[in-house]
Amino acid sequence: MSISALYARLVAIVGGFLILLRRQDASKLPQAVGASPQVPTAVPQGIPTLKMPTARGWDEGQTPEPAPGLAVNAFATGLRHPRQIYVLPNNDVLAAEALTRPGPVNSAFDYAIVATMRRAGALGPSPNRITLLRDKDGDGVAEQQHTFMSNLRQPYGMALIGRTLYVGHTDAVEAYAYKKDATGIDTPGKVLMTIKPDGHWTRNLQIGPDGKKLYVSVGSFTNIADTGFEAEQGRACIYELDPKTGHNRVFASGLRNPVGMALEPESGTLFTVVNERDGLGDETPPDYLTSVRDGGFYGWPYCYWGQTVDDRVPRNPEMVQKALRPDFALGGHTASLGLCWLPEGVLPGMGNGMVVGQHGSWNRSRLSGYRVVFIPFEKGKPVGPARPILTGFLAPDEKASYGRPVGVAVGPGPCLLVADDVGNVIWRVTGT
Repeated sequence: MSISALYARLVAIVGGFLILLRRQDASKLPQAVGASPQVPTAVPQGIPTLKMPTARGWDEGQTPEPAPGLAVNAFATGLRHPRQIYVLPNNDVLAAEALTRPGPVNSAFDYAIVATMRRAGALGPSPNRITLLRDKDGDGVAEQQHTFMSNLRQPYGMALIGRTLYVGHTDAVEAYAYKKDATGIDTPGKVLMTIKPDGHWTRNLQIGPDGKKLYVSVGSFTNIADTGFEAEQGRACIYELDPKTGHNRVFASGLRNPVGMALEPESGTLFTVVNERDGLGDETPPDYLTSVRDGGFYGWPYCYWGQTVDDRVPRNPEMVQKALRPDFALGGHTASLGLCWLPEGVLPGMGNGMVVGQHGSWNRSRLSGYRVVFIPFEKGKPVGPARPILTGFLAPDEKASYGRPVGVAVGPGPCLLVADDVGNVIWRVTGT
């Protein structure tokens, strides 16, 4: 065994002991959820909690567990780490397949993180492609799979406006000519804006309410500007991009890692789900779903859940004073990545609201997330409580994950489609 592996093993042993201690404390904490959550007092961790299940995958015939009144089937299998879903007007489904790349390893804890992420199926060579899935006979299973685009750069977000398909790579947003019913694009893209890569690398796209602009999500490089504020310039924000001119501006900032985005259709308001900072406890601070205000600042890295100051970061009272409080807490470290609007009538009993794909935690003593939930809306705002749509992605003993949900989208039928990047499946949820 190499020296680096020994260090990593030692850190894992120490971390396991700390998990047992923190788990005893965490059992007393209520989950930080809802519009008015109880967010526990921060407890900075010298050695951050590191706990993640081993990626197992699904046995033949095994599926996630749908809520009562719902049914689930595999819409497509055999993919390579599908992350985001986009449904084209002709009902073809695009699945962006990409994977986190290993970053620099500078400490024993870095070694432990890399080893843990690899075991959990969250790190490795990226497929860097988009696959087209076609259910031509309408039976709820895509009998056709085509490599739609390849040799991309960690693709994630996709959006079609007119005859142009926009793709969010980790380092740029590019435009590609699209032909209806095409099963592939092999022409080069046009770069519309460049973005700093790596760190939180997912670049999601959302068409604006006018149907002409794009919102682009860009996560932070580090947890709390650990390598300095210069590395975070132009990050932890959502951009507004004019595809015709390439002009872009920061629409909202202070969002540590905004990934999923969706519009509330009645008002056209942009909503996003945000992954908050690590190292302050199992429920501190919670990930959240929030409306996004033009020019709004949401606290990162100076404060969280409104104006609760993070003492690990150099103080900036002026920025803290500007920080807006999010709308709805989703629980600590759920890794809420996927987001889509669910109209009433798609899934029985769910009404109007947002669906959230919770990828699942890796940094708390009791795992959270690993499920797909529905957040009811009233008068354009999330009211909760969260209702499960799919569960069963995690083994009862928390040692293995069969799958991990990411992107969500309303598909043909209608139905709900869910990307599962550990199970390498796109799940399809309908009423029974």
